[in-house]
Amino acid sequence: MSGFETDAKVGLLEFLLTSVDIQESARRSIEWLVAHTRTSQAVVLVVETVSNEMLLVAEHGVPGSAILDFTLSRQEASHPLIQSMNGRQPVYFESLPSHYRIPLEGRSFHAIPLRGDEHEGVQGLLLVSGHTPDLDREAVWLARTLGKQVSRLLSRQLLAETRFGQERMLLYSIINAVTDPILLTDTEGKLIIANSHAEKLFAAPEEASEGWRRAVALNNMLFSAALSTSAVGMSELSRRELLLVDPLEGSDLLFELLSSRAKDERQGTYVVSILRNVTDLARAKEEIEESYRTLRVAQAEVRDERHRLDLIIDSVADPILVTDQEGDIVLMNTPAERLFNLPGIEDEVALRRVRGNGANLTSFVSNVLTRSGEQRYRGEIQLADPVNGRPLPVEAVAGTILSEQGELMWVVTILHDQTEAIEKARLYEQLKDASQELERKVQEATGELAQQNELLRRQHIALEQASALKSQFLANMSHEFRTPLNAILGYTHMLLNNVSGAVTDPQRKSLGRIDSNARHLLALINDILDITRIEAGRMPLNITRFGVPELVTEVMAELEPIIRRSTVPVVPRVRGRLPALRSDRQKIKQIVLNLLSNALKFTTAGSVTISAWYDHRSEYIAIAVHDTGVGIAPEDQARVFEDFRQLDSSPARGYGGTGLGLSICRRLANMLGGSIELQSEVGAGSTFTLRLPVKRRRR
Repeated sequence: MSGFETDAKVGLLEFLLTSVDIQESARRSIEWLVAHTRTSQAVVLVVETVSNEMLLVAEHGVPGSAILDFTLSRQEASHPLIQSMNGRQPVYFESLPSHYRIPLEGRSFHAIPLRGDEHEGVQGLLLVSGHTPDLDREAVWLARTLGKQVSRLLSRQLLAETRFGQERMLLYSIINAVTDPILLTDTEGKLIIANSHAEKLFAAPEEASEGWRRAVALNNMLFSAALSTSAVGMSELSRRELLLVDPLEGSDLLFELLSSRAKDERQGTYVVSILRNVTDLARAKEEIEESYRTLRVAQAEVRDERHRLDLIIDSVADPILVTDQEGDIVLMNTPAERLFNLPGIEDEVALRRVRGNGANLTSFVSNVLTRSGEQRYRGEIQLADPVNGRPLPVEAVAGTILSEQGELMWVVTILHDQTEAIEKARLYEQLKDASQELERKVQEATGELAQQNELLRRQHIALEQASALKSQFLANMSHEFRTPLNAILGYTHMLLNNVSGAVTDPQRKSLGRIDSNARHLLALINDILDITRIEAGRMPLNITRFGVPELVTEVMAELEPIIRRSTVPVVPRVRGRLPALRSDRQKIKQIVLNLLSNALKFTTAGSVTISAWYDHRSEYIAIAVHDTGVGIAPEDQARVFEDFRQLDSSPARGYGGTGLGLSICRRLANMLGGSIELQSEVGAGSTFTLRLPVKRRRR
């Protein structure tokens, strides 16, 4: 053993001696194993002492789908992992049936028991990937060391749980001895610990009635609401009143809620709450306050009943008058004095208006007195403002006050100014007329809107029909163009091959130009035909299984003439082993050919790189074409995928084409369940990335 390996083991042992966490110890052990052996995958399984289930506590190199919620009960005696735990030696599994759930499913591996001392049982398993039955001795040493560590920590954990249980029972005994309800909750009001008095209010047994359960649910809701409002910013003891329901009797109970925070470095913050029943105290307090109020009122009445009456009527904004049997005014408030009494005023006109108001009031009171048996009388009086003479239409409400012997003592009259009510009625009528006019205009606007919607609907149908006719026309014309073009290509090919006789070099050169331009025109027509077939949903798909590296090689071979004529090199890069792709090979080849030819077309210096790799997380294969060409501005990057769109549409543009290539590529990628992404910067080049699922998903 080298000095470096010895130091590494000593470092691991020092860490395990200071560690008190099983997951942390297992994770560090696996990291050591991967760093010092050829192990690519490893898993640590530990038996949980309470549930007796085997849990996964650490792993390396295992996909998430294989370890999601992995548990294994020791009761499954037939399971290979349980059987390997019962042995003392490592077990090599070359493969296991698929119905056994194994974290390293589908791979050969060694199962090494994690054992403490000789007299102790197996605490778990160390699963290590391996292609041969030979087991690395470092893995055996690690399993023996980790087994002792797990045994030590499990024993320590069991002892801690036993002590914790004793302390918990003592705590329950203490809090149950307290007569007040005591609760330990989190900051959101979720119950953690409660004594027996608190459980009567906040917990219902299984045999509880529906009313009992509803009362408990209401108490929990009220407690959580009170706790959330008082716990915000709580730095010390918080007090507030809380009204709850007695689950047994259904009566209201008033408590004083005392809450304070309790912080734990590991578990976080808790809230300790004590409820003190102050129902009887609150009732006594209310009775005392009510008696005190009654006493004060009685004292005020005894002290000065007239003064109390003056205060009452002066606090009213409407004029109030009290008259005797003869109609003389014996009491009135300040607003009434402005109408029926103006001391210090010598204006004859104003005095005449005051006397007129008094005469109208006397007439109204006389009518009240003549209506025997009626204690309330309502009528209208026309008064005038003594100062400016403005008419004051008022509504008068009168009532009689009788003595204990039933004799009439006074008539109380309240005058309510009707000026504001009359003005409101007038405004209401105006508002009603305006509302009717507005409703009429809304109906007219609604009719016009309905007509416009109908017009838009018809225009939409016409546009859809025009689009369908356009697609049909383009498809028909594309077929019509292809027939004579194929004839031109055929006859040109025959002439170039001397079928009709030898041709001269100038003729061959001209025929070659005809053939090249005809093929270019045929490619443009094929693009138009493809886009119409995709829009019509009639583009057929031929799904096969093929390899991506072979496809990249084939694309490079087909574009070899163009690459040879180009001034930039094309570098292929395939990262790692790629799984076979199940999709339409011809459509993917068409996309990659278009992307690579575009990169060569727009790159005059630098290089072009075509890369392919597999994304394990998303299970997608990516094919990217990167160039160092002119690049695309951010505002134009979305436009390059539009139909018939070219960034330079002037007649003098430097590049040809229909502007359908990238549009067809994106539509084909979407049909295959994939996508095309663009990253570009003006002057720094562009990267088009085609992402495809390994297995085509149905849309």
